[in-house]
Amino acid sequence: MPEDEENSPPAGAACAAPGEAENPAPELVRELGEKSLTLALAESCTAGLAADLVARIPGASKVFWGSFVSYTVDAKVSMLGLDRKKIEKYGAVSGETARSMAEGALKKSGASLAGAVTGLAGPGGDGSGTPVGAVWIATAAAEGGTEARLFHCRGSRDGIRRGAASRLITQVLKRIKGIDRGN
Repeated sequence: MPEDEENSPPAGAACAAPGEAENPAPELVRELGEKSLTLALAESCTAGLAADLVARIPGASKVFWGSFVSYTVDAKVSMLGLDRKKIEKYGAVSGETARSMAEGALKKSGASLAGAVTGLAGPGGDGSGTPVGAVWIATAAAEGGTEARLFHCRGSRDGIRRGAASRLITQVLKRIKGIDRGN
């Protein structure tokens, strides 16, 4: 069952920055290819780090549409078509915003699957009460359904961003494994 603000655990699940050998992107690219799927990403706090992890993999150009780096609220509105009033209501770092980002990336790209990440990497807070390290990750599929989940990344600003990028890829990979394309 998808998690959202109402039923997510307060601290969220943990995420950690992977070592080079732990990059989940090779498996992601392979699974996308085996299931004839394409992927688009929408990245806020990671600012393109997840796209970089995917693009490093040979053959990624066959399955990876690209990434929207929508770092600011204005970018989320103009690039992904998010509703500014919804962002103001729920916050830029929320399950609702992450879901809307994934759905916007799916619609704008025409890909079969999209993943999105929004979070607070710090080092300071944003005044909203959201703790540093809170990261929402969402996936959306053209075949239907959007899921969002809260994670809590720990460490330095860079560590939080790298951990969130890796967790985004991992969540998309989990979503792909649940798609049966009859292959």
